Amino acid sequence: MVREIYENELDKILELYLHLHEKTIPEITRKLENIWYTIMQDKNHHIIVKEIDGKLVSSCACVVIPNLTRNIRPYAFIENVVTHSEYRRREYATECLNYARLIVQNANCYKMMLLTGSKEETTLSFYSKAGYNCSDKTAFIQWLE
Repeated sequence: MVREIYENELDKILELYLHLHEKTIPEITRKLENIWYTIMQDKNHHIIVKEIDGKLVSSCACVVIPNLTRNIRPYAFIENVVTHSEYRRREYATECLNYARLIVQNANCYKMMLLTGSKEETTLSFYSKAGYNCSDKTAFIQWLE
């Protein structure tokens, strides 16, 4: 089943993020709980998950961003696309991205974007097959400490 995350699944999503780039599960502090509450209350922030037998096996975050251009249509940003290493190559991340596309279309967004740090051909091919292209725009990133 693909759906939006439930508020009581913070521990499950943090565990799944170990298959993204996190090394450890962060300590559950008041700051982390406040961030989680903020995400859960934000109607424009969607964490989409693929669940199998009660386990979160894939996910992506989709944020709809209000906009004053393009006929006042919002745009969306996709981040934290991840699949548990034991469940990869089964199109679960594609299902999450397709669910995100439905959210974005319902919000009347004019585009959705994502960035990847991966240079692996399989990852780039995956995003291309999912409908994203890397030729329309150029991304610049400034990392902040």
